[in-house]
Amino acid sequence: MIGIVMFFVALLMLLVGFPVAFTFGGVALIFGVWAEGMDMFAFMPFRIQSIMQNVVLMAVPLFVFMGIVLQKTRLAEQLLESMGKLFGGIRGGLAISTVLVGALLAASTGVVGASVVAMGLISLPVMLKYNYDKSLACGTICASGTLGQIIPPSIILIILGDVMGIPVGDLFKAAVGPGFMLIGVYIVYIVIYAWMRPEQAPALPLDDDVASRREQYVKAIKAIIPPLALILIVLGSIFAGIATPTESAALGCVGALFLAVVYKQFSWKMVYESSKETVKVTAMVFAILLGATAFSMAFTYTGGDYIVEEVLSNLPGGATGFLLLSMLAILILGFFIDFVEISFIIVPILAPVADALGIAPVWFAILIAMNLQTSFLTPPFGFSLFYLKGVAPSSIQTVDIYKGVVPFILMQVAVVISILVFPEFYGLV
Repeated sequence: MIGIVMFFVALLMLLVGFPVAFTFGGVALIFGVWAEGMDMFAFMPFRIQSIMQNVVLMAVPLFVFMGIVLQKTRLAEQLLESMGKLFGGIRGGLAISTVLVGALLAASTGVVGASVVAMGLISLPVMLKYNYDKSLACGTICASGTLGQIIPPSIILIILGDVMGIPVGDLFKAAVGPGFMLIGVYIVYIVIYAWMRPEQAPALPLDDDVASRREQYVKAIKAIIPPLALILIVLGSIFAGIATPTESAALGCVGALFLAVVYKQFSWKMVYESSKETVKVTAMVFAILLGATAFSMAFTYTGGDYIVEEVLSNLPGGATGFLLLSMLAILILGFFIDFVEISFIIVPILAPVADALGIAPVWFAILIAMNLQTSFLTPPFGFSLFYLKGVAPSSIQTVDIYKGVVPFILMQVAVVISILVFPEFYGLV
């Protein structure tokens, strides 16, 4: 039972607020030495070396760098301004344009914080100006900003691919359908909301000048083409089998720098700052991974994995019971801890059981990824909520943000259930 006690001690320390990497590493060291002595960690240097040489994980800093560079090119601002004018003439048009821009930013940058902050600074004041409901505006921005966690190229999918031993390209392909479904559900909700409550999601006054409207359409298309081209190059090279995800990530970095030149935002200072931010994010991810590796090793040596596998394999309902319980557990954990910790600690425990029960690994990985995306929205520790609150005007209260995200959380859960019940529809089995 040492492994089980170790797991709950680590979870308790995370909830208290201890740094994640040090929590996993420290708990592993204490319980590992207690159970087996220092000899348990004799192979730890070799594990660290294999992590550092992992070609799949090299895509993480590359995609992060690509996203940060694009964040600094004013790509989000131009997209939001153009899309807002394009769709503003219909009820709920500003919210719909926010969802579409969120999807484009997700596929081109994948940086949740940057997307939420950009849309919070630009889109939120415009929606409030035209008397949009505060909760609808906040919920739309938070939900749209998190699309980068499921729409490729997604850091979650790269991590899950490494942890579960699944080709990242396969996960990218499999995530496209659920990603589009989520976008569609969001837009349908906004359209219905605007139809039922037109005063809370009004249309913008249309410009009567036909030439001016034509100019707006041209400007919108020009704003969409650069990120769309980058998306096609990065994802197209993976789907066509021309490049691996790591190679396409490097290609994306070059494309991002090219767009920085096009948008006249390129400078060596910008490259330096982007590189520094990339190092910070990458160091955080790999520090957690090293701590999680030590934790996983100690957990396995103390027999915790056998106990968990035995319990989960004998759940009522077989594979269905296991899927329901594991999705519920990940959803609840997402209220309190980050997707990186869940990916490195919980998923390695669940994956062997799923494999033993004959569950398709890609299907299981997409279910987990969709579930982990929800963790960005769920109070009290949803990162998107913090990002938006940090840039929202004083008229926006925390309760407005919380109320706004609830319908989007329910929509995400509904899409997860649809993937669970109809995997054939998404081509996952």
